[in-house]
Amino acid sequence: MEIRVNPTRMELLTLKKRLVTADRGHKLLKDKLDELMKNFFDLVEENQHLRTLVEENLSRAQGGFAMARAVISREVLEAAITTSRGEASLAADTVSKMGVDVPTFSLEMTPALGNGFGMTETSAELDEAVQLLAESFSSMVELAEAEKTVELLAGEIERTRRRVNALEHVIIPQLQEQIKYITMKLDENERSTLVRLMKVKDIVRNRE
Repeated sequence: MEIRVNPTRMELLTLKKRLVTADRGHKLLKDKLDELMKNFFDLVEENQHLRTLVEENLSRAQGGFAMARAVISREVLEAAITTSRGEASLAADTVSKMGVDVPTFSLEMTPALGNGFGMTETSAELDEAVQLLAESFSSMVELAEAEKTVELLAGEIERTRRRVNALEHVIIPQLQEQIKYITMKLDENERSTLVRLMKVKDIVRNRE
């Protein structure tokens, strides 16, 4: 590999400073990468837990609706669902996690679904199914937050890994080679200068 660098002491000092900075940056990025990985795997585990919870609740809710349909008429079931009025609001914001802006969602439901329909014709199965569905909404919002955070952290991990690899395998070795090259050239120059001085001294001594 051809090294194109001016072999001077000033350049050597500059490269040594850059190497110190690169080493420090590599350590900081490596620590960040390790912490990102730890957070990432914790979030993946949380994400899997939330997904399982949502799927279980939705499955149970579906079963509850099926049971309710078996014990009450379709007209009563539709009327009960139609008269169940509730409001929901979702607030979105971002927070910084390991230098990454990740979403945070806040769900408010007023009144909460599943508080009853005020109809004696409905069944306990229907009430339970709607309550499970309401709980699923909250879990689904948490799941969406966790999944987006996992996605963003995965992207940051990849970017940080590329920077760590660039420093470790390209920039730092290149700086080390340039420092080695300049040091070798300066040593050669010093030896050449010393040889010339000795020759001049011998010439002067012989003339005397």
